[in-house]
Amino acid sequence: MQRQLPVRIPVRIALGAALAAALAPAAAADGAALAPFKEAGEPPAPWHVVGLPGQDPQSKPFTTFSVVELDGRKALRVEAKESFGNLVDRVKWTAPTAKLSWQWRVDDPVPKADLRVKQGDDTALKVCVSFDLPMDDVPFLERQLLKIGQSKTDEPLATANVCYVWDSNLPIGTALDNAFSRRTRYIVLESGTGKLKQWKSEKRDVNADFKKLFSDESPDKVPMVTAVGIGADADNTKARSLGYVANIVLEP
Repeated sequence: MQRQLPVRIPVRIALGAALAAALAPAAAADGAALAPFKEAGEPPAPWHVVGLPGQDPQSKPFTTFSVVELDGRKALRVEAKESFGNLVDRVKWTAPTAKLSWQWRVDDPVPKADLRVKQGDDTALKVCVSFDLPMDDVPFLERQLLKIGQSKTDEPLATANVCYVWDSNLPIGTALDNAFSRRTRYIVLESGTGKLKQWKSEKRDVNADFKKLFSDESPDKVPMVTAVGIGADADNTKARSLGYVANIVLEP
């Protein structure tokens, strides 16, 4: 919760779709926690790294993810070095409600990040939820661009993503569209440098947030949740960021 193809324009317009792309089968059931980060080392399956369709790690590295011990808890370490990437766990969520809770902290932000413009579209840390918005509800132009993006990858592309962001500059509570694609829409939950290296706890009603951000396209219904993603990117500002996420749980 997006910049999808080596070709700059379709890649960025299809950004949100990459957040829910996945290689592993769905593993979480209604009411179950996402796969917990129990052991240091590689993130546990079915969590897996997803980049942009056609992303060449030689020219655009992947953001790195590892499980570490920090402050008495197992946490996902997320480091971006002029990179892009998301760690994704796909789900089939049919419960009528969905709550997402987690703990996070940012140690090194992206100072020049500005989510309002393409050249500043980087995030030190984000937690995203993907929704199966019917393609018919997506505006025509964006629908065509999603199809172009899908033709470049075997991974499924999401039609709607709600991303919770730890930003560097925008006020807490800011809601805005991704600068490249309205398939991804942001809510800024933390911002600035005043709380760096401090754990913060979050709990969100993701259905309510979807209604707030996507009411223009789906005013009466919240689609099924299809994935949860954790990410960071610093490719646009050519920067580095470091953050951590722990105890992430999806429940009714």
